[in-house]
Amino acid sequence: MTAYWTCFWAILSREILRFFHQRSRLLSALVRPLLWLVVFAAGFRSALGVSIMPPYESYILYQEYIVPGLCAMIVLFNSMQTSLSMVYDREMGSMKILLMSPIPKSFLLFSKLVAAACLSLLQVVIFLILANIVDVEIPWWGFLYAIPSVFLSAFFLGALGLILSNFIKQLENFAGVMNFVIFPMFFMSSALYPLWKIQESSLLLYWICQYNPFSYCVEMIRFSLYGQFNLNASLVVIGCVLITGIIAVVTFTPKK
Repeated sequence: MTAYWTCFWAILSREILRFFHQRSRLLSALVRPLLWLVVFAAGFRSALGVSIMPPYESYILYQEYIVPGLCAMIVLFNSMQTSLSMVYDREMGSMKILLMSPIPKSFLLFSKLVAAACLSLLQVVIFLILANIVDVEIPWWGFLYAIPSVFLSAFFLGALGLILSNFIKQLENFAGVMNFVIFPMFFMSSALYPLWKIQESSLLLYWICQYNPFSYCVEMIRFSLYGQFNLNASLVVIGCVLITGIIAVVTFTPKK
């Protein structure tokens, strides 16, 4: 048990230290959603049909709607960047040192996912604190309710990223494929617009969003931030965690 705890703590500490040493990564993780929140919300607020309201009130209403979507975006980007670090470690040789330990590979991958989830949670909390500064009011107990939702979403998206890193061997190729995964998942979801609004504009896009598992991550976080529990979204995300987790472990081949 001591060996497992030492291994887990070493991986967690390494990922956290790496994150804080990469200041540009921390800055981009916070600036990206804040730009969406402050700049894009001002132009998109009419999409919810709230333009008849006073400008400031409609602006704040739309901000409060997209905040959960931006929290899910933070988790998505961080999960993919963590998977990118797997490819980097494999190229630099540090992965070989990790695999020399007698700890099962499933536990090693689990530790990586936990570390990624902790980093995602940290970034989401910082973002929500900054969002409150610009007049987006999230209840303090919403932070606590959102912890399980953020962790489940991070586990699913992190496992999905690990699957990609298992098949893509070169760092340059993974960076390109990552964009083809991130942007379709984000834009073809309910992160920016409610599903009923998407259904009004395009039925095809609505069904794509319905079958996009990232939409359920967004809805789960959205409900939890305001103290509610979305059973349907939670079951879908839990199922995705189990499926992607098993595939990530099975496809992870240390010999290669």
